[in-house]
Amino acid sequence: MRGRAVRVLVAACLLALAALTGGCAGGPAHRTVVVLGPWTGAEGAAFEDALQRLSAGRGDRYVYKGTRSLRETLVAQLEAGAPPDVAILNSIGELTEYAADGKLEPLSPRAAERAYPPWSPTLMLDGRRRTYWVPLRVNLKSLVWSKRATPPGPPNWCVAMAAQATSGWPGTDWIEDILLHQAGPDTYTRWATGRLDWYRDPAVRRAFTTWAQLLGPRSTRSVEQSLTMSYEGTPDPAHPDDPRRGLLGGSLPGCTHEHQGSFIRYLYPGAAGEALRVEPSARYLRGQAAYKDTYEVSGDMAAVLTHNPAAQDLVKLLTSESGRAGWSRAAPEELRPFFPDASDPQPGDATGQAIASYLTRDADTLCFDASDVMPPVLRDAFYRAVLTYFQDPRPGTLDTLLSQLETVRSEIAGTPSGRSGPVRVPDDICAPPGSQGDPP
Repeated sequence: MRGRAVRVLVAACLLALAALTGGCAGGPAHRTVVVLGPWTGAEGAAFEDALQRLSAGRGDRYVYKGTRSLRETLVAQLEAGAPPDVAILNSIGELTEYAADGKLEPLSPRAAERAYPPWSPTLMLDGRRRTYWVPLRVNLKSLVWSKRATPPGPPNWCVAMAAQATSGWPGTDWIEDILLHQAGPDTYTRWATGRLDWYRDPAVRRAFTTWAQLLGPRSTRSVEQSLTMSYEGTPDPAHPDDPRRGLLGGSLPGCTHEHQGSFIRYLYPGAAGEALRVEPSARYLRGQAAYKDTYEVSGDMAAVLTHNPAAQDLVKLLTSESGRAGWSRAAPEELRPFFPDASDPQPGDATGQAIASYLTRDADTLCFDASDVMPPVLRDAFYRAVLTYFQDPRPGTLDTLLSQLETVRSEIAGTPSGRSGPVRVPDDICAPPGSQGDPP
């Protein structure tokens, strides 16, 4: 009887295992991987299509959930004990906090093969230095867009600061880019990683005041419009199926130049995109000649949050040549992703070719977006300070704001601490283009 009971128990376990894996004895194990990411609309559809292409070749099932409220959604899922298998985040500061709290799995050597700096700095945790995320898609921030037909003369800058839960980042992008080109990568790195005094260091103050000087005097109505308008612009009544039009597409009549990253071209498809010119921002920012070939970049990085081995496999697939090619084919030209060591612009895509050249060949140094390196509490304070300064750029206002930001910086000291102990924010956030990181 006892042997029979054991056989029944083993059979029941095998049946349960078959149900979980979707297979049977001798058959393939079909695994499900849930991916949480920032892309919705056409961007999300293109990424889902790429996942389906990968799934068809393997039999695993990939479920993508896109949201514009990524941090809030992920925090809620972590608190509920139901995280996604893979999360795609653009903040090194957030990723560092999750790793310090034991929420991230170290990437396997195969999954970490494309851990390119400055997007994938390693972390020292539990006495070991390992890779916890890799970039899937990257963007170039140090760009200025303008209409090709714009007559010569000083720029009339397009500025819109609203962005749902993270309003203010279009302004911090300005400050970061200016500081990088005025003070250089070393000072930029110390500032981004919490080792520079916001109030006392002249580089930070100079970046703020230079921004105000570049924008010039603005009316109360203009300031209010910029603070309340989305960086995507306003709906185009002539095209109800296209929810947004960019700032250069008529949302802010009269403006001629926009400081914005490479991702913004999704707002200018087809002929609208062909009518625009894209240039490095250095020539506009009153920086030093020594730093004109230094560029600020951002990225969407994939991290694994569960023990599901299929999640590690998917990260490897997404960064593979076939994964990249499938994603590029699935996306329209204006949504085609750029990659950290090579891009895939199609013949005739002059804008894509130019951006790819800056990312992979023309730059001396690439530096990761400073606010996305900062711990979230300091980043969010930076966003709010920029919004306040935009409204009131007087010296006294700047003194108060920089003092408040320095208080936040000194309190957190740039060192998240969690279940795995103190973790220093990575300081290798600047690197030559196309360089390969250390193996995990």
